Amino acid sequence: MANEFTFSITTTRFDEDYVPSRSSRATTNFSNLARGDDRKQNLRNALTMIDRRFNDLAHWDNPDRERYAVELEIISVELQFTASGEGKEFPLLEILDVQILDTRTGQRHRGIVGNNFSSYVRDFDFSVLLPTVNETTTTFTVPDDFGELHGKLFRCFLESAAYQEHFPAPPVICISVSTSKTYHRTENHHPVLGVEYRQEKSSLTDAYFHRMGLRARYFMPPGSSAPLAFYFRGDLLNDYPNLQLIGTISTMETFQKIYRPEIYNTNSAAGSVYRPSLDQPDYSRTQIAYDRDERAHLAITQGKYTEEHLVKPHRRVLEQWAANYPAPVG
Repeated sequence: MANEFTFSITTTRFDEDYVPSRSSRATTNFSNLARGDDRKQNLRNALTMIDRRFNDLAHWDNPDRERYAVELEIISVELQFTASGEGKEFPLLEILDVQILDTRTGQRHRGIVGNNFSSYVRDFDFSVLLPTVNETTTTFTVPDDFGELHGKLFRCFLESAAYQEHFPAPPVICISVSTSKTYHRTENHHPVLGVEYRQEKSSLTDAYFHRMGLRARYFMPPGSSAPLAFYFRGDLLNDYPNLQLIGTISTMETFQKIYRPEIYNTNSAAGSVYRPSLDQPDYSRTQIAYDRDERAHLAITQGKYTEEHLVKPHRRVLEQWAANYPAPVG
């Protein structure tokens, strides 16, 4: 039995001609947009929103707000290991890589990798394991080791040759703030990330990302309706140039406007004390079809797939490997 896990990376261009492959996770924001009769228009509209938001934030030397174009690639990561003397493979996660084209100079700028994050193992943890643990309890219970395997697999990927050969910097994941928490505006202000918000107690998602070696900060960019949650290693404000940060903001804010318009496409911005809510009535819908109910259903399906094809048949290999892998620092 081998105790070494390795990873392989494949890339797929995300544009208006994108069609999800059979091996692609169906719960990703981009896969959901690329299904149905209106798939091509959905994709075209989403990409246009990303470009417009990018040029709105990158307004210097850009009077017509059309200088930049954002190019996206889906990064699919496969886990490879040995069990019972045979080589095994499992589709682990998908993230997005950003490239920024300066149409004035023809120069391409590398963006930040990460952005959107989806994982089969996370689907198992949140959509299968947690509901099972809480079936017979009256108080919501989270296992002590919740997310530990997922976190170690993710950190192993970041430290792998596959990651380091493709990407020169750590990832930044950008998602919605939690509807179970209250956020307080601070006096800290960044020219691109915007005003910083803080919360008093970490959410379950924050703790989950911490096991992945990532910590959270919350910023509301200029012109946004609500803060975004950024998960990162290192120094978010100083490790990445402004254009890179804008690439992540424009991409992920667009997805959130489509997926959670009640938070990110409201008609008024978050105040000094902010509690996100999906019951907010004062918002506008984008002209892009997105099926949240389908997404939740698919998360359960894919979580069960992970249980059947990874967790149950290879539990001993996974536990042995995880026992020898160090915990995150800090």
